[in-house]
Amino acid sequence: MVRQKTAGKKLNYRILRAGWPGKVKKLMSPLFIDDTYKSSLSVRDTEYAIKMIKDLFEHKLAEVLNLQRVSAPLFVTKGSGVNDDLNGVERKVSFDLKVDGTVGEVVFSLAKWKRMVLADYGFDHGEGLYTDMNAIRMDEEDLDNLHSVYVDQWDWERIISEEERNLDFLKEIVRKIYQAVKETELQVHKHYPRITPILPDDITFVHSEDLLEKYPGMDRSQREDIATKEHGAVFLIGIGGLLPDGSIHDGRAPDYDDWSTPTGNGKKGLNGDILLWYPLLNRTFEISSMGIRVNKEMLLEQLEIRNAMERKDQVWHQRLLNDEFPLSIGGGIGQSRLCMFFLQKLHIGEVHASIWPQDTLKQCQKAGVRLL
Repeated sequence: MVRQKTAGKKLNYRILRAGWPGKVKKLMSPLFIDDTYKSSLSVRDTEYAIKMIKDLFEHKLAEVLNLQRVSAPLFVTKGSGVNDDLNGVERKVSFDLKVDGTVGEVVFSLAKWKRMVLADYGFDHGEGLYTDMNAIRMDEEDLDNLHSVYVDQWDWERIISEEERNLDFLKEIVRKIYQAVKETELQVHKHYPRITPILPDDITFVHSEDLLEKYPGMDRSQREDIATKEHGAVFLIGIGGLLPDGSIHDGRAPDYDDWSTPTGNGKKGLNGDILLWYPLLNRTFEISSMGIRVNKEMLLEQLEIRNAMERKDQVWHQRLLNDEFPLSIGGGIGQSRLCMFFLQKLHIGEVHASIWPQDTLKQCQKAGVRLL
């Protein structure tokens, strides 16, 4: 059985049919163990492979998108508007400085920080940056095979022109990122021939509205699974804005991705997710959330939609409204997610160290799934 996300907190479980390699045990936590699973690599070989993958991929990403690596903060000042607010309800890990009481918040992502740095560091059109982002998301409820309270990703951002704020340009950038993913997968296979490549040659573009229209009786995870399993790799467009039935496909903050700009045929959204099909878990595997960022007009429109107009008075938002930031495109790409996918691991804890519920630790130990 595979656990699916649903609207609200109700859990929906569906029985796996073709594709699951062994018997599955459902635990009290949303964890799934395949009795036949055995890692292809030892712990030490895994650690070596993680470093190799990260070095390979970030080099390829920087090359295809013309990005420079920069240093990034682990925390930012509370109330500055720089932190990513995710859906606006998640608690942030925070602390106060002994010297003057200033409150710092551990970042959720660097979605807004990166755009500020593009301006402050003097990047030009067609140039961009990437950095290592580490976050703690203590309200993460889905501590399953793919989710952890610790998040590590490459955050990247690149300056674009007004003429590039369109769906065609977004697709062009997605294809370049997917090229870097494919090339890295092939390099992993070269080093470890027993790990067979599974990605298709090309990524398929699908709009969230099309999936809703085609599968109206399913929840969003089920719709994603059908599309991703069919194509192998999908870029799902239009995440955060209202769908025709009044729902949203998934939450997005109103102040970075542009999920409201019309793109033709009645559809909206200049953002999306890169989704891969993962046979080992028989489910969709998200590796990236990205998009063209809001200009000042779309910032105000989306803040109003989300009843968050008070944010416009924060320092970061004022700088954007005063034309101090360039137009940009950017996103995050999961580091551990990519390592897990390329190394065909059952649990994300096999490629990064975190803390887990006690039943997860016990069941993984019993099954021989070695968590770092």
